[in-house]
Amino acid sequence: MLLAAYAALALLLAAALGLELAARRSHPPTAAAPPGANPAFARFQRGFLRGYLPALAADWLQGPYLYKLYQHYGFVETQIAVLYVCGLASSVLFGPVAASLVDALGRRASCVLFSLTYSACCLTKLSRDYLVLAAGRVLGGLSTALLFCAFEAWYVHEHVEHHDFPAEWVPATFSQAAFWNHVLAVGAGVVANAAAEWLGLGPVAPFVASIPLLVLAGAVALKDWDENYGKKRALAKSCADGLRRLLADQRVLLLGTVQALFESVIYIFVFLWTPVLDPHGLPLGIVFSSFMAASMVGASLYRLAVSPRYRLQPVHVLSLSVLVGFFSLFMLTFSTNPSQESPAESFVAFLLLELSCGLYFPAMGFLRRKAIPEKDRPGVTNWCRVPLNLLACLGLLLLHGADHGPGTRSIFSACCGLMLLALLAVVGLFSVVRHDAELWLPPPQGQPDAPEL
Repeated sequence: MLLAAYAALALLLAAALGLELAARRSHPPTAAAPPGANPAFARFQRGFLRGYLPALAADWLQGPYLYKLYQHYGFVETQIAVLYVCGLASSVLFGPVAASLVDALGRRASCVLFSLTYSACCLTKLSRDYLVLAAGRVLGGLSTALLFCAFEAWYVHEHVEHHDFPAEWVPATFSQAAFWNHVLAVGAGVVANAAAEWLGLGPVAPFVASIPLLVLAGAVALKDWDENYGKKRALAKSCADGLRRLLADQRVLLLGTVQALFESVIYIFVFLWTPVLDPHGLPLGIVFSSFMAASMVGASLYRLAVSPRYRLQPVHVLSLSVLVGFFSLFMLTFSTNPSQESPAESFVAFLLLELSCGLYFPAMGFLRRKAIPEKDRPGVTNWCRVPLNLLACLGLLLLHGADHGPGTRSIFSACCGLMLLALLAVVGLFSVVRHDAELWLPPPQGQPDAPEL
């Protein structure tokens, strides 16, 4: 199994590279000069990525060995599940108010606050005290909310309001950030594995290694970025508008249902993959990198599928991602059977689940942007997070350390049921958007007819 993990990583990286090159060739070059050809924009973009990418790298470094660290400290599965639930509960608490906090405090100040709170979160990992570790999970939830809110808000404001660059150039920066985010995720697993296992520093090493990156991100923001603020938002009004949109638009309701079901399963997977694979001697950091490489393959497949050459619609890709996710979980209900465990089959199933994530997130992002007006998006997102986090928390709390094998298999069976419900919701979405051109990709020039669903 040790060699299988390294071989899987190498094969997936080769596949991701090949698919990425194919995807780029399938998109015809545009006549207009690319945004990066503008020297002022290129400088501004590099200045943003110098602060943003270290923050993302620090976040990824903490992924492979979190469960292993708690296990190393002597906690059983039930106790570890509660720690994960603390993180999810923190996300529920801070997620809805993060945007308002960032706008009031200042976007640059919020980026610096992120680096401080996440550094404190990493430092708590040095303690073996359960309450300190729980407090660290709460800090982690706050930090994650800031990471995915403050940096993007700062950039968009500076891009449009301060530098007066065209709004159409904003996706160029986030597309580049998404590419490097995948690269950093793969590299983070290898670095974490090197620190924890090759150098023998133990599972706490990746968390300590994250701190210099967080300090760098905060220092770049403090030194090189200007402060900007957002308009005051009434949280109650935002949630009320989001609920009205959710209930009034069947497309939004179905998309929210798919999101809650699919992503709650992914949260449970994040908890379960370590106890399933670690007893069989797989290097956790390399396994994590393999997962991220599989996600890269899925993202490249998405770009290739929706290119002018193949012209699949995002709703097609969304349905494929849910179907692959269902199949992977169905495999796991057999491979985690306590009487005949198959770690190799479980590893393949996890890779398929990650591949489905690579397909799912860009497809869901496109459909949400098209179906939900920007002013209602925060409120809708907050409402979708409620069932999402509740389902994930329920799944984690159903696990019992004394009955690990059967408990794990039962949870995967339940996740398989959730993914089947998500598949039914996608079928419902198909019937709703069949003649809805708003959710289609625009056809290539000279081909005005929209594709059939």
